[in-house]
Amino acid sequence: QVQLVESGGGLVQAGGSLRLSCAASGRTFGNHAMAWFRQPPGKEREGVSCISSTDGNTRYADSVKGRFTISRDNAKNTATLQMNDLAPEDTAVYYCAADLWGDCSKWQQEPEYDSWGQGTQVTVSS
Repeated sequence: QVQLVESGGGLVQAGGSLRLSCAASGRTFGNHAMAWFRQPPGKEREGVSCISSTDGNTRYADSVKGRFTISRDNAKNTATLQMNDLAPEDTAVYYCAADLWGDCSKWQQEPEYDSWGQGTQVTVSS
């Protein structure tokens, strides 16, 4: 397993941008698919995006396509979620997750993931 720590959350106005980072410990980061999930207030956690461990294949929830971009830097053991054109409905606690040898084929299924971060709050004001 890898240990995951998110950062970069905060308060932003609608239309603004935030960049979330997920720092991973361990030497097997490159073998993990990395994903971002979020849990809006009073709602269940949902998948936002995933990037595979092998070919860099990416997946996005329909609600964030064209606004969010996931990336990874295996040399720095870091996954990043660039969020642009934020809206109040993007308000949530954002979590990163790691799936050993994952290819994002079942990326929205939480049991696929071996490790989770503690979450970072993103609040978008209208």
